[in-house]
Amino acid sequence: MCELSKNSSENAAALARIIGPERNFDIVNKKINVGGRPAEFFMIDGFTKDEIMEKLLASFLAISPSDMPDSAEGFSSLIPYIEVTPRDTIQKSVDDLMCGIVIMYVDGYATGFSIDCRTYPARSVSEPWKNRVLRGSRDGFVETIVANVALMRRRIRTPDFCVEAMTAGTMSKTDIGIAYIRGLADEKLIEKIKKRIDAIQVDALTMNIESLAETILPGAIISPFPKFKYTERPDTAAAQVLEGNIVILVDNAPNAIILPTSVFDVLEEADDYYFPPLTGTYLRVIRTLILLFSLVVTPLWYLAVRYSDMLPDPLLFLVPDDPGALPIILQLLLVEIAVDGLKIASMNTP
Repeated sequence: MCELSKNSSENAAALARIIGPERNFDIVNKKINVGGRPAEFFMIDGFTKDEIMEKLLASFLAISPSDMPDSAEGFSSLIPYIEVTPRDTIQKSVDDLMCGIVIMYVDGYATGFSIDCRTYPARSVSEPWKNRVLRGSRDGFVETIVANVALMRRRIRTPDFCVEAMTAGTMSKTDIGIAYIRGLADEKLIEKIKKRIDAIQVDALTMNIESLAETILPGAIISPFPKFKYTERPDTAAAQVLEGNIVILVDNAPNAIILPTSVFDVLEEADDYYFPPLTGTYLRVIRTLILLFSLVVTPLWYLAVRYSDMLPDPLLFLVPDDPGALPIILQLLLVEIAVDGLKIASMNTP
């Protein structure tokens, strides 16, 4: 990693050789004088608000030469922003800039200053259409991990609530948050998850949360069953954390992974908790019975048709009088394909 020098122009030139502002129209390089010294800014236009930068520039231009401190730590205290991190290498500056953070070099300091005034584009936290409830909150996760963590912290206000930050992907450097309550969650499971995330060797999490799930727990390719429970609701994620589970958030993904997960967790819905115990239990029992019926009724009917000679007389009405030219099993597969086709058409038709 290239160490920074006290010449701001050399630092800016070294950074420019890596990021190529001339090749990227949205990377802005701004040169000003701060306290009589040359200074340069690098920022990504889509992540930086003009109003914030105008106020920062106005405060920097108001600094007189006599106010300039001798150390980088002293100058860092003069920057009128909360999230300021000194950086001593070019690579750290590149990593911060690619995440949307503003980079600043000032002549006389062998340090770069990362000013985290980024603002990610994000949609409103409206209720997810897949996890609608009859009662309860109407907000949902969005594609920005900071906003998703804030939605959970609004519901969990204990200092034991922790969200550890990690990254994955050598090119994408996708932000990952591991949320849990210290003392409730399984520490061994947390360490195991962190080790598996550290061991990920991919260029990018191309499918966001699904790519992370496949790298954390690779399984049989032909298995149609989910390995994790996913949720797009912050109240569900907060409830799981309060129960001692672990929630994994991924930047650019509007949902979360809940660990550990059992088949009973997958069958749960938020309505089960918003209704009285009797009503919630009734809904859960009905949902479980419907799942069991959907899994066993069709195979049982096929067996009844296939071995009709073993059926008692009261059940002979299940056997069709004319099975048709095609085998029953092929008819069932064609009907399944037709039903799936109608589902896809209803989802994708404008």
